[in-house]
Amino acid sequence: MRPDDLKLWKNHCYIDGMWSPALNGETIEVTDPATGRTLGTVPRCATKETSVAVSSAARAMAAWKALTALERGKYLHRMHGLIMDNLDELAAILTLEQGKPLAESKGEIIQGASYFPWFAEEARRAYGQVIPTPDPGKRPITIRQPVGVVGIITPWNFPFAMIPRKAAPALAAGCAVVIKPASQTPYCALAMAALAEEAGVPPGVFNVITGDSSKIGAELTADPRVRKLSFTGSTAVGKKLMAQCAATMKRLSLELGGNAPLIVFDDADLDRAVDGALGSKFRNCGQTCICANRILVQDGVRDEFLRRLAAKVEMLRAGSGLEAGVTQGPLIDEAAVNHVDALVRDAVEKGAKVLTGGKRHKLGGLFYEPTVLTDVTPAMRVFKEEIFGPVAPVVGFASEKEAIALANDTEVGLASYVFTRDLGRTWRMSETLEFGMVGVNEVLLAMAEAPFGGIKESGMGREGGAEGLMDYMDTKLIVMGGIDG
Repeated sequence: MRPDDLKLWKNHCYIDGMWSPALNGETIEVTDPATGRTLGTVPRCATKETSVAVSSAARAMAAWKALTALERGKYLHRMHGLIMDNLDELAAILTLEQGKPLAESKGEIIQGASYFPWFAEEARRAYGQVIPTPDPGKRPITIRQPVGVVGIITPWNFPFAMIPRKAAPALAAGCAVVIKPASQTPYCALAMAALAEEAGVPPGVFNVITGDSSKIGAELTADPRVRKLSFTGSTAVGKKLMAQCAATMKRLSLELGGNAPLIVFDDADLDRAVDGALGSKFRNCGQTCICANRILVQDGVRDEFLRRLAAKVEMLRAGSGLEAGVTQGPLIDEAAVNHVDALVRDAVEKGAKVLTGGKRHKLGGLFYEPTVLTDVTPAMRVFKEEIFGPVAPVVGFASEKEAIALANDTEVGLASYVFTRDLGRTWRMSETLEFGMVGVNEVLLAMAEAPFGGIKESGMGREGGAEGLMDYMDTKLIVMGGIDG
């Protein structure tokens, strides 16, 4: 499959309804992580182009926010329909630039697309309040209004789904957006811009700009016309962006790093727990912020759990995501492979045992063997750091109290998982785990209808659900006097 065969494959930025190169003519080369071959180039934009995009968004927003929620929702419904009509092509684009298997790409696109109809309808329920008054002559009421132009910075691991999760509520609320996709995976964002154009979204409401991350990010954070920034990525970069936004007091949605524990108790349905661990840990080759980063298994079932997990991991097949039967794609780049390999070597040097995998894959390139480690301890880097690769470190524990202490031993708090059939334990664990999300006998957490996000150094704000819309709206108080004549 060649990019030239795909009608949604775009090589220019989309600013103010026009397809544009960088002002200086410079480009960024994009490669297929599975093969290393060059897929194409996109503009290397910087400060000036970002300012132009923000200007177009600021102009366009006046008319966009004046539309009713029903009218804006019609555009979002069209976007959803066009995405589903082009599912196969979008999945091919995603797999080419990111590497995940086609089945995963289709799943990501379907799940991501669901945010458009959800927020199209949720915006019609952005209710204000009539507040009981302390004064007979006054009536306090509140209304909801769009926060303003929104800067959106998305990551490479879910290059499609992260855009509607942020853009759909922003657009539904009445905001215009400027989107900066990751330089490794810009083509999904540009394809979505093409669909926004086809859906008739007015020029300037939906902008996509590629290029220098630091310069574009600095301009989005510094421009006072940008009233909100939404970012998904590392905690370190999130902290930097947060500091840069302080000067103009922007609203922030930050979905940052994770170190998710997956806890398996003696009473768990072991088949369900193994399948959950496999799906959570090895989805997208382990390159997800909510994947099981540490697998904690109670001593009574640890050996059997490891036996079953290792057997299933050995059945995973690595290769190009475009090939039939492939379940594991490549890592995103050489730095990612080196990071994963360093974590495994550190663990082994400190006493961990490799049950399967444990080294670079025989395919070479950016492939790494799906790996299971046992006898892992908190002293190992693999316990403390976000792995972002196909490595499952398994830690034993004796009691519920010990499991909670191990699980909460991290400065981040995004997702966590518990497998148990004890109802009382379900409540105790859900309330005690210091994470923004808890999956009980379940590892699929993201859905348009529910809030997604973390606590501690995993960020702030929520994506999805009613909270996801309110993150793009301001509450205005109106107090009416003279009511009593």
